[in-house]
Amino acid sequence: MRHTVHVPMRWSDMDAYQHINNVAFLGYFEMARVSLFFEQPTHDERTGMRRGLVVASHEIAYKRSVVYDAEPLEVQVWVSGIRAAAFTCRYELFDHGALAVTGSTLLVPFDFALNRPRRITPEEKEFLARWTDEPTG
Repeated sequence: MRHTVHVPMRWSDMDAYQHINNVAFLGYFEMARVSLFFEQPTHDERTGMRRGLVVASHEIAYKRSVVYDAEPLEVQVWVSGIRAAAFTCRYELFDHGALAVTGSTLLVPFDFALNRPRRITPEEKEFLARWTDEPTG
């Protein structure tokens, strides 16, 4: 299942060419992740997602340029590749219904008290599995 977030563009997100700057899209993806993991009433309080996740890597592909508009962008986010100590968030960003940017973020649960990565708990795996958009089996 995918989680959809409507993300407003900021005037300051524009670059010298009057397009949304490429780095702004990582911020839009972050807003979608925060909405999924921290702002949804479906979030299971028993999981440690609120205690700490760190970004291990990003990938992003620009399909078309985006020009500033008052209409928010639509970002769809879902989870894939759940492993023992990492998982991936995937994104599709739509501008006026047209696919403009795709991307992914590799996330690692992190124990800040011990200053090291940690394994994903069974409760966290269960939560993440609710947001996969991949066939099971």
